[in-house]
Amino acid sequence: MAHLQPAAVKQITEICERYKDEPTPLMMILSDIQREYGYIPPEVQELVSSLTGVPVSEIYGVVTFYSFFSLTPKGKYDIGVCLGTACYVKGSQLVLDKFSELLGIEPGETTPDGLFTLDVLRCVGACALAPAVRVNDKVHPLVKPSQCQQIIDEIKKQEEASA
Repeated sequence: MAHLQPAAVKQITEICERYKDEPTPLMMILSDIQREYGYIPPEVQELVSSLTGVPVSEIYGVVTFYSFFSLTPKGKYDIGVCLGTACYVKGSQLVLDKFSELLGIEPGETTPDGLFTLDVLRCVGACALAPAVRVNDKVHPLVKPSQCQQIIDEIKKQEEASA
């Protein structure tokens, strides 16, 4: 655990302790860690394993299976484009390609300024609003490639206003 700061080790230990009496605590533990730090790197997975007895391979499997979890830090604004069936049929791949072009990053990457992460989602539960794009907790319905720049500009404008 040489890479983790003592304060992080203490906090992760407290999170694991919080759920020690739960029959299946892993999802709750990982959710709290993700919320707190924004990602779950390998050294955190190893610490959780040593604290809970859950094998690292199982923890890694959960972290990589669920799109909510991330192995790397995400940008302040996580742009997730749904590629589920309904969204894909309605053109979400074109939307994803446009965001990728405008931001200069591929899905799974974060812009160098740390402002944007581009992600692929499998379903946001908004099939009637396809293609759907989720920016953090807000779902944008019926997104067309021509609207991607506007979404990015709105976020940048919001950032400037809060600075």
